[in-house]
Amino acid sequence: MDDLLQLEAHLKVLRLLENNPELSQREMAEALGVSVGKANYCVRALLDKGLIKMKNFRNSRNKLAYAYLLTPAGFTAKADLSARFLKVKMAEYEALQREISLLRKDSVLVKDSERRFG
Repeated sequence: MDDLLQLEAHLKVLRLLENNPELSQREMAEALGVSVGKANYCVRALLDKGLIKMKNFRNSRNKLAYAYLLTPAGFTAKADLSARFLKVKMAEYEALQREISLLRKDSVLVKDSERRFG
């Protein structure tokens, strides 16, 4: 399960960077609801895997900043991760639907029992 959580974090970072390549790691962490250390860990892992690359540029305050760009492998990985998570989430959804159905049946049984026995 821990591996699944890490893959989910990577997918979230890839999605975020695809739309916001100039985010700082602090802004990434805030957007994802994680610590800056966790954001840094994910970025480093994605860089090491060749899924993103860093591009240096000078921002308006004349200091060096970075843009994180998805590589072709990054776009492919994002699509693959999305498909995997869709499969997992669909299975969770189906299990939840079954559980809701059982709860509704239990609720009806309780109501019927209360009506009969007061």
